[in-house]
Amino acid sequence: MRLNVEETGKRWINAVLMLAGIALALMLFAPGAGAQSQPGDNKAGEPKPTPETYLTLYLTNLTQQSEINDFQTALRNVLSPKARVYAMMPENAITLRGTPEDIQLAQKILLDLDKAMSIYRLTYTIAESDGGKRVGTRRFAMVVATGQKVDFKQGSHVPLVTGVADATTSKSSSQVQYVDVGLQIEATVDRYEDGLRLHTKVEQSSLAEEKSGVGPQDPVIRQSMLEGTSTLELGKPLLLGSFDLPGGTRKQEVEVVAELIR
Repeated sequence: MRLNVEETGKRWINAVLMLAGIALALMLFAPGAGAQSQPGDNKAGEPKPTPETYLTLYLTNLTQQSEINDFQTALRNVLSPKARVYAMMPENAITLRGTPEDIQLAQKILLDLDKAMSIYRLTYTIAESDGGKRVGTRRFAMVVATGQKVDFKQGSHVPLVTGVADATTSKSSSQVQYVDVGLQIEATVDRYEDGLRLHTKVEQSSLAEEKSGVGPQDPVIRQSMLEGTSTLELGKPLLLGSFDLPGGTRKQEVEVVAELIR
């Protein structure tokens, strides 16, 4: 009888120890299992979406439609592909939606590009010589801003009579057209390193004494033109070129010098 009691006690103790071990195992592994079963947790390694923001950039010095279009194109090429850029022409503004990094980069580009235009004075000197001897000098000055074109004209508005004959009625009708004769100068400047890049055209025209032979009212117009792009240093004269005047022995040399006004 005593042997049976002891045997029963041992079994009871083993059962209690087994239940205690199971309870301890559940306590150790339950937090991990519970964490894995949370439905709202992100998957491991999945990137979080980047927040976007909105900004309007107001342009102070870039006012031409072509300048605003170029600025808009620059932003689209430099910013991230998801950035959205729109131009507001009446307000001279650019609206932008993108990441904070896109907004910061767009503001930096605005500071680099939207700068006040510089104003320069271009002085052209046209020296005329005959047989190697200086016979006259003319100077013309114009004020031009970077990126803008300036035209200068001095001369006459010459009428040209054109006619159309009607073979059925033996009548003709005539019209009058006008041609500018004289001196014409075109100039465009842009900043280039420490100097200026100048694109200019100098055109000299005059009426010839002889007639064309087409009609008594049709004159012959002589024309000389000098056109090209040059790099200028401020305050330093540059010889653009020279050409012979048609119908004689005279020659002209064209020189230009640039000065910064503001």
